[in-house]
Amino acid sequence: QVQLVESGGGLVQPGGSLRLSCAASGSIFRLADMGWYRQAPGKQRELVATITNGGITNLADFVKGRFTISRVNGQNTNYLQMSSLKPDDTAVYYCKADVATWASPGHTSAYWGQGTQVTVSS
Repeated sequence: QVQLVESGGGLVQPGGSLRLSCAASGSIFRLADMGWYRQAPGKQRELVATITNGGITNLADFVKGRFTISRVNGQNTNYLQMSSLKPDDTAVYYCKADVATWASPGHTSAYWGQGTQVTVSS
């Protein structure tokens, strides 16, 4: 019903930058909060950043000052701009969106993308 497609991951040197994109499509009645989570090998998935459909953002402390999240509501797309990347940022990054579908317009469900690998290494 709803698909999230992430792009923009890759290999970058420490101190470098990457921009991740997440596009939502399908039977979307209303797209509420969107966000990014990450999971490094052997670790639990953790929240990186979220943004409401009104543009209110929330960033994890470990990315504040380095990452920003934004969205284009008319395109159902959000972006995670990552700068000053560190080796500890290496992880699979997952996009998440809370969506009300046309089949159930009064109820939001969480949808996840397949993930995109970000590797920070020299």
